[in-house]
Amino acid sequence: MIKGIGHTAYVVKDMEKSLQFYCDILGFRKLFELKHPSDNAPWIVYVEVRKGQFIELFYGGTHKNDVDNQTIGYAHLCLEVNDIQEIANHVKGKGLTLDVEPKQGLDKNYQCWVKDPDGNRIEFMQMNPESPQMNS
Repeated sequence: MIKGIGHTAYVVKDMEKSLQFYCDILGFRKLFELKHPSDNAPWIVYVEVRKGQFIELFYGGTHKNDVDNQTIGYAHLCLEVNDIQEIANHVKGKGLTLDVEPKQGLDKNYQCWVKDPDGNRIEFMQMNPESPQMNS
């Protein structure tokens, strides 16, 4: 049912410093960038660790330990799945409520979301052959 970790995501304070760390120091590759749908502002930079493994870096972190999405650090864990409907039904069948029902994201992949018992966000993602992750 679950294939593996698709990506891990972090909100960063300084995108250039973060890209220097992940790309120049660790040797990963900046793959592509997504713009925010509401205002076309920079939103997410995808860094490729190796074929099929990614780190998402979100613009806009301001400080640690905030209660909103501007917190620097962990944003969510993404688990890659074979079938988005299957995992959604499985999670709901275990008595959990999805935070986001299955839908297609801006990157053309299918996703749904749930929280773990501590409120950490988990994304389940079914890769679309037409997505930028699959065509890089």
